[in-house]
Amino acid sequence: MPVTVVRFNLVAPGASPAALGARYRAALEMAGYADAHGISTVQTEEHHGAENNWLPSPFTFAGAVLGATSRLAVTVSAVIGPLHDPLRLAEDIAVLDLLSGGRLVTVAGIGYRPQEYTRAGVDWKRRGRLQDELLETLLAAWTGEEFTYRGRTVRVTPRPCTEPHPLLLVGGSSPAAARRAARLGLPFFPSAHLPELEAYYKERLVEYGTEGWVMMPAAETPLLHLAEDPDRAWATYGEHFLHEARTYTSWQSAEIRSAVRSAATDVRGLRDEGVYRILTPDECVAQGLDNLVLHPLAGGMPVEEGWRSLRLFCENVLPRLTV
Repeated sequence: MPVTVVRFNLVAPGASPAALGARYRAALEMAGYADAHGISTVQTEEHHGAENNWLPSPFTFAGAVLGATSRLAVTVSAVIGPLHDPLRLAEDIAVLDLLSGGRLVTVAGIGYRPQEYTRAGVDWKRRGRLQDELLETLLAAWTGEEFTYRGRTVRVTPRPCTEPHPLLLVGGSSPAAARRAARLGLPFFPSAHLPELEAYYKERLVEYGTEGWVMMPAAETPLLHLAEDPDRAWATYGEHFLHEARTYTSWQSAEIRSAVRSAATDVRGLRDEGVYRILTPDECVAQGLDNLVLHPLAGGMPVEEGWRSLRLFCENVLPRLTV
């Protein structure tokens, strides 16, 4: 059975607080509907200070989604590790793990926007060392035992329920990220389809004598929207996808490798590229994808159109997916 994901970043350019509130509540209702229809995962992410209102608090949102659902996993992909207080993050994840019965998945990356570090007063040049400290602290904290943190003895309670600890993956597209994951015996989540990086990670596992595994995006990992008339949907809503694609492009430097990377400058180019796809239910099934990532509220998409896409997916695609 393919993995099915509903992605939310709550982008809404120019939205008022009232409109944003309605959008957030709609996302929770969508998550509940997705859960009831057998969707595997809700995915969310973290960015700060974006003019288009990109979600800055993924664990707050994750907690709300976990409270509105009973079966699906919620993946934070990715938390920008060095921007967080390690002890507080350990507590927050432990509490969410307990509340959800282990349904929270955290992918820890280091981010790619120096301005987010400047905003937080965190030294961009220290991001690798800060990420090491964060991951090491999380693993020590979740044992429930005392450990040394920045020269003092501390203990984090409560302990999470998941053994040996809540699911924590190291994200990234660099050898440093793969090496960090292998050294700590944590699974690795490349940010794109990078077989050479997977091989490098496995070599480092042998070097460090640790165990781990890779969760890597497929060669094709498009963001999907369902519509009965894709031509009309592209004409009406294509600018929402283009806004998100152009935002990503403006943030990502040349060395960043991402499964969501577009060179398109207009809606026609974006459609031809295939990173974002608007499909009929029949076309969606025919794609034969191992991972289907639905993005119902992409780029400020009207909520009612997001609902149409989600319902088409759950009612006309999910029942037809093969095991």
